[in-house]
Amino acid sequence: MNCPILTIDECREFQKCTLAYGHFSSIHTGHIRYLKYAKSQGNKLVVAVRSDYLNNFRFNQIERAESLSMLGIVDAIVLMDEKKFELINLIRLLNPTLLILGKEYENNSSEEVIDAIKLQKHRGGSIKFHAGDIQYANTDLLNITGKDLKQKRKDQFLLTCKKQNIKLESLLESIKKWESCRLIVIGDTIIDQYAACEALGMSAEAPVIVLKELQKKDFIGGAAIVASHIRSLGAKCDFISIVGNDNTAEIVKKELSKQDINYTLLVDSSRPTTFKKRYIVDNQKLFRVSRLEDHSISSELENKLISKVEELAPNSNSIVISDFVYGVITEKTLEKITLIAKKYNLLLFGDVQCSSQIGLVTKFKNFSLLCPNEREARLALQDKDSGLEIIGQKLLSETSSKYLIMKLGSEGFIAYDRSKSGLLYSYSFPALSINPVDVAGAGDSVLSVMAAGLSSNQSLLETSVIACCIAALAVEQMGNTPIPVKSLTDYLKEILN
Repeated sequence: MNCPILTIDECREFQKCTLAYGHFSSIHTGHIRYLKYAKSQGNKLVVAVRSDYLNNFRFNQIERAESLSMLGIVDAIVLMDEKKFELINLIRLLNPTLLILGKEYENNSSEEVIDAIKLQKHRGGSIKFHAGDIQYANTDLLNITGKDLKQKRKDQFLLTCKKQNIKLESLLESIKKWESCRLIVIGDTIIDQYAACEALGMSAEAPVIVLKELQKKDFIGGAAIVASHIRSLGAKCDFISIVGNDNTAEIVKKELSKQDINYTLLVDSSRPTTFKKRYIVDNQKLFRVSRLEDHSISSELENKLISKVEELAPNSNSIVISDFVYGVITEKTLEKITLIAKKYNLLLFGDVQCSSQIGLVTKFKNFSLLCPNEREARLALQDKDSGLEIIGQKLLSETSSKYLIMKLGSEGFIAYDRSKSGLLYSYSFPALSINPVDVAGAGDSVLSVMAAGLSSNQSLLETSVIACCIAALAVEQMGNTPIPVKSLTDYLKEILN
């Protein structure tokens, strides 16, 4: 239910409330965490929304207030007028028990915020600076039916498209342009094997689960599946990687050839081709066993890889680095690839995946786009307290990346963009699938769409809309499997018509 949107003179009934304050220029997961935390403090929650005065917000104050109201978290919204220093007046009127501000206000130099904090302390009220509780898993299904949650996320997605004037016809035209692009993909090659099993019970000899293996299937993974996704979407792709001298590498070659991907697989006899086996019962993964070596490749292999990139670069639009931190992307290869991209004016896309290994996305400097998840971003910045907006700003600043996609797992992702004047804009996209079969392919499919879209001069916003849709398709099947471009366009027509 939408809450009332009031002026200061209309909100007297909310005395002794919890008072929050901000601009809420684009509602995303960080704002929702902040508001849920504020709501959990026990009082009615009133949110003061900053005015448009001297600010260059993408949406006006009424639009921002209406978006807040639709969340169903807030009890009342008050429209501020900074010309009159109304935050102080609001505190005098409501005498809030708690004034809760985002972490970004902790060292804020705004005269209005400083005076408001002083007044709140003088009146004996509490003050907290909090970004909301960080969660890497979603609990929405405990509080809402699956049907209602799916509709809620769809409505959020459609509202974003409407506000940004995103049209289906424009998206379909943009996808056609991907065919004219050629991308180089570099990174670790992995074979993901899924073993479907029957659970027989508990062993009588030891407290372990006994499984009967029924069937197994191999999927190409790592950077190889990124190349596969890109090719399936219509763009041309050259793939460069390192494999072992083994039968697993032959599986990779066979699959890449079948998908019409031009590949260069350099053989490193000191390591096996990375192989991961997952044991599943129905659609539940039980555990994974990995066979791999993660030492850095030799200088000789570094030089061969760099030479191949140099050879392919003149006929390419961009380079995608998908780094699983198993030794392919060394400091030297990264430095040389960055120089090659600059020399030939190629876009650079980067992703460091750190599920069970350690890697820092901040090693990617001056890229066109980075695609970390929240955990990877916080690890790289050594920051577990700041809100998502601050994390996004810090990461863009430290890496000098042009764009950023912050993946939030079951909560979707946030796309960050900068205006010509340097202002940071963020766009929130929900996870459209609420009961995924297998989340393994979501991040790779998003990276692939972002690379193909931006390589064809598509806008960040339009590309993000398409990426949101492909992620929903990717998680609905077991195993990381490329999504055919027709399946993607059909889904877009279904959800946007």
